[in-house]
Amino acid sequence: MTKPLILLTGATGYVGGRLLEALVAAGHRVRCLVRRPERLRIPKGADVEAVAGDLLDPASLRAAMPGVHTAYYLVHSMESPGSFEDLDRRAARNFAEAARDFGVRRIIYLGGLGETSPNLSPHLRSRHEVGEILRSSSVPVIEFRASIVIGSGSLSFEMIRALVERLPVLITPRWVSVPAQPIAVRDLLAYLLAALELPCAGSRIFEIGGADQVSYGGLMLEYARQRGLRRFVVPVPVLTPRLSSLWLGLVTPLHVRVGRRLIDSIRHPTVVRDRSALTEFGIRPMGYREAIAAALREDDEVQDWASASAARALRFVYSLKISVNVPAAQAFAPIRRIGGSTGWYYANWLWRLRGFMDTLLGGPGLRPGRRDPEQLQVGDIVDCWRVEAYDPDRRLLLAALMKLPGRAWLEFRVETDGPNTVIRQTAVFDPRGVLGRLYWYASWPVHRMVFPGMLERIGRIARSGSPVVR
Repeated sequence: MTKPLILLTGATGYVGGRLLEALVAAGHRVRCLVRRPERLRIPKGADVEAVAGDLLDPASLRAAMPGVHTAYYLVHSMESPGSFEDLDRRAARNFAEAARDFGVRRIIYLGGLGETSPNLSPHLRSRHEVGEILRSSSVPVIEFRASIVIGSGSLSFEMIRALVERLPVLITPRWVSVPAQPIAVRDLLAYLLAALELPCAGSRIFEIGGADQVSYGGLMLEYARQRGLRRFVVPVPVLTPRLSSLWLGLVTPLHVRVGRRLIDSIRHPTVVRDRSALTEFGIRPMGYREAIAAALREDDEVQDWASASAARALRFVYSLKISVNVPAAQAFAPIRRIGGSTGWYYANWLWRLRGFMDTLLGGPGLRPGRRDPEQLQVGDIVDCWRVEAYDPDRRLLLAALMKLPGRAWLEFRVETDGPNTVIRQTAVFDPRGVLGRLYWYASWPVHRMVFPGMLERIGRIARSGSPVVR
């Protein structure tokens, strides 16, 4: 039988993009409504179609509705200039009317936690209002209200990461002590997926959160602990949302406008009062410590460093590529032989100097060499690197064993591009605090010399088909 069609809005956003992957993994048929379909990354072999449209354009929205069984509403206008509440209101009304007219069976909506009150922030008030508008359509709505989402790429989590990584001294306004109940993105996705099968004839509101209550300040200190950073907290009695947003704009990737609206919401407690989600769903969310650890592990599971957002992850990514008109196996051969007696193809004296300095610091230096001059496998030591991932003739990922104020990786990828083969070389550095960032900037002139020279030499050897070159 044909599987029910799911409409997903917000698929190019953080939660929407993660949910799309989860829906595809579960075998669902998905239609994504996006403004720019070219930005949507559809997994290979997935039963996914992209439709160009805008929730503020009723005609384009209605073109995406035929045949839809369940629709996810995961959009908001917080980053828009002007009155984002009015934009959210108009988008929700258009969506509710189209869903009703095309017989959509269920709407699943992600809103925000926060007790209803006259003093509620505009952002949280708008989140609640959107839920009310969707329910007015008479289509059953499952609304989840969540607090801070902890995951690599989440707006709130990246704000915490940027503050802790960049500031040895944390100036903490009163809003960092307000209680919240953060939820790991994996648990949030589990709830969103489970809502597809929830036996429910009418609309329901579920408050969801992790196992613990904690403040933003507590999250910052726990993040620092897990990253091995020592941070000093200096409370200040007064720091208005406007001043706080300017401060965030200076030290984090957040735009000042978004920062102010986010802080307006942080000033309100966002904790679970109604625990019915725990009884209705077989989900037991993890605590914030485990959620932070999971987010940090996610950073290390990136499979495409070159396309990852370095600004978001606060990692330094330096990627270069070169085209060679040879088969992939021939292009990969010099990469497979790197290190040991072969050397590093360019400025080997600098590599030896770096190895000597590392030995003085108590690191392995360049002494280990290689297990085999031709073959590699995961776990092998290549001079001062360890093989983290190895796909013959396609990918080699090396993790640095050197003494560093952070962590470093060196990745090589070989990909076919029409008649040519592309070799991509990517250096990644995950700095630990301010010292790590200073280290990267200090070594940048050397990197700009060594890495292009190394890639150019690898390309030359690949084209010639030379054996091991010393």
